[in-house]
Amino acid sequence: MFYHPISYDEPLFRPPSEAYSFILQLTLGCSWNRCAFCEMYTTKQFKVRPVEEIREDIRKMEPYADQIRKVFLADGNALVLSTPKLSAILDELNNSFPKINRISAYAIAKDLKNKTVDELKNLREKGLQLLYVGIESGDDEVLEAVNKGETFESQKEALLKAKAAGMRLSVMILNGLGGKNMSEQHAVSSARLCNEIQPEFLSTLVLSYPHGQGHFKKRFRGEFEPLDMYGLIKEMKIFIQNLELGHTVFRSDHASNYLVLRGNLNRDKEELLQRIDQALDQPGQAGLRQEWMRGL
Repeated sequence: MFYHPISYDEPLFRPPSEAYSFILQLTLGCSWNRCAFCEMYTTKQFKVRPVEEIREDIRKMEPYADQIRKVFLADGNALVLSTPKLSAILDELNNSFPKINRISAYAIAKDLKNKTVDELKNLREKGLQLLYVGIESGDDEVLEAVNKGETFESQKEALLKAKAAGMRLSVMILNGLGGKNMSEQHAVSSARLCNEIQPEFLSTLVLSYPHGQGHFKKRFRGEFEPLDMYGLIKEMKIFIQNLELGHTVFRSDHASNYLVLRGNLNRDKEELLQRIDQALDQPGQAGLRQEWMRGL
């Protein structure tokens, strides 16, 4: 039987690349928790965990110090903590696990806006190097429709502040989030936002409906007509066509993606567009996942 010294408050989420990280819950849930598309933390009431509980979790993992190289700070937005509290926790992590080479966390723009560049630099110098940010869309109309609580400019300002502090960004766009009516503007504006912030990592996921389309439509502000499989791929083409990135690792290989795409942008831009054209014109030869094929 597998033994883990920490009892987590579930559900517990982490990015795929943090599969082997020590996950430390600083907060429970998400302080915003109102996005129409997100069901991750709807079963939780947001709260900040007491510092002593956090320290106790760190102490429980100290016997495994030689094995811990990466730490992921959960839940949805650990950066809501004040800089002094975060700084003290980072100090304790570094003292307890001397072989750490990276600390990361989910982040939302609101929390970054509440910190200065100098505060973020302090956190980065203590090991908080990578932030995972679901920007979802760069289009103001789409962001309003899904109640993201952000705009193009608010997200740009927050993420450029993190970049100025030397932090790396892994950002995510939701393919299909605006439905048919706003598909093109969603793709173009999202690419424009990515161009402004030049993230180190960029990924796309397909909008899903864990409680059904009807539930999502009730939360969507306006008329929503979902994209079919063909429309999702066409939207992806527009998005990539409009990207102008210097050196970004791009991944569209989540379980929700029907066409797996990987590359560095803009270096591999034309190759990715050729793969998309093949998927649109000759789906039987494009290496599409079978779920996508059944949708054509």
